[in-house]
Amino acid sequence: MSQSSNDPATMIEMIKVTKQYPPNIAALHDISISISAGEMLFLIGRSGAGKTTLLKLLCGMETPSAGLIEINGTATNDLHGNALAKLRQKIGVAYQDFRLLLNRTVAENIAISMEVSYKKPQLIQKRVKDLLEQLDLSDKHDTIAEELSRGEQQRITLARSVANSPTMILVDEPTGNLDATTTTRVMDLLKKSNKAGATIVIATHDSSLYDNTSHRVCELRHGEMYSINGALL
Repeated sequence: MSQSSNDPATMIEMIKVTKQYPPNIAALHDISISISAGEMLFLIGRSGAGKTTLLKLLCGMETPSAGLIEINGTATNDLHGNALAKLRQKIGVAYQDFRLLLNRTVAENIAISMEVSYKKPQLIQKRVKDLLEQLDLSDKHDTIAEELSRGEQQRITLARSVANSPTMILVDEPTGNLDATTTTRVMDLLKKSNKAGATIVIATHDSSLYDNTSHRVCELRHGEMYSINGALL
């Protein structure tokens, strides 16, 4: 069936994607899924099910062993150099292992994605201040990242991922070190980004994030993708 003019565009298209690691480890097998522009999707599954691998494929950190991945209509399998860097500038990633510059301040860590896009310094400063306020971290503006708790580092990682208003945001276990109140702040920030138009994929073990949600929930089991009601995609 053809796509009508009222249907949302597809942001992510995965067609029969398989990812294997040496010597013979199948992390993902024959994954096919379409994610619409502006959609928020929750990706669940046990540790080792392939969630992080899938996110790495979507942001170009890994390449598939087989199959096709398109981001906003561009096939990513063979992107290299400047073309891949340009794509990544449009994708915000909140890594599970944070990947902060530990010898730099909180403000400097958040500002990085905006600086590489040549945003004006005054706009960067305002955006950093606003994000820290939303995440209840205003007092950490000039703190060196390695002095933060894990929960604080996790929030800074999230702030950095949304700072440049990317078209796609990939979030890996965003609430693993957070209490309920802080989890709400994190989800409010992601919902705000989603409402502004960002496509968001959240990999999580935290059922409180997707229980009673109107958003789509998909599950990875042994490298295969299922809808939440158990139907194989």
